[in-house]
Amino acid sequence: MDNAKLGLLTTLLLGIFILIGALVAFIAKKKEKVSDFSIGLALGVMVMLVILDLLPEIIENLGLKYIYVFLLGTAFGYFILKILDKFIPDHDHNENANLDKKELKSNLIHIGVVTSLALVLHNIVEGMAVYATVLTDTKIGLAVTLGIGFHNIPLGMVIAATFYQSNENIWKTISIISAVSLSTFIGGLIMFFLNISTINPILLGTLLSITLGMVLFITLSELIPRIRESKDKKVCYIGITIGVIILLISSLI
Repeated sequence: MDNAKLGLLTTLLLGIFILIGALVAFIAKKKEKVSDFSIGLALGVMVMLVILDLLPEIIENLGLKYIYVFLLGTAFGYFILKILDKFIPDHDHNENANLDKKELKSNLIHIGVVTSLALVLHNIVEGMAVYATVLTDTKIGLAVTLGIGFHNIPLGMVIAATFYQSNENIWKTISIISAVSLSTFIGGLIMFFLNISTINPILLGTLLSITLGMVLFITLSELIPRIRESKDKKVCYIGITIGVIILLISSLI
């Protein structure tokens, strides 16, 4: 198998890790605990993703010379989700303790949609980067694939748990998860069809900055408020801890 095909295969495998996370969420019996645990996992993963992955990559690709690109890209990513937030089913974090079942489902749909939007963009960028890495050095590319795959598992869990709890339709949820999981493969396909083996550092830094802005929005506006309102914070804290540990292990690998 040549490196180009191997690169496409690795980007496809990244999506499978998301499906694995969804499977874990489906087989669990206590859905509310899974949802709280998954959101905790997502917060732990998001924070560590920023610290261990996004910021170092942005600094490496842009440096201080293009810090304005980093600031503009991050602001754009944050506010594009904030704008999209207005078009997603209504939700109110401040009154979440008094939400009825219908309002709670709407809130869960909201979190799932904004998380999916950011994750799709992030995965396309990751798919492009992993594809290029495999072409450059196969061993490093496979190691990166494994590391990224680990942190895709809890993200798959949170999307599956929130969407399934909101629509209670397993096939609809699987369709959404499948679409999200293919986003890394799309990144690989873009590189493959454009016959691109590397990404311009400024372009990559810009895309990662936009992703960082989206991650910050999800973390500050969605995940943290949801954890504050959780009735079982212990489960959330366990999820956060495990999410941090998973990202630490994946970074070492």
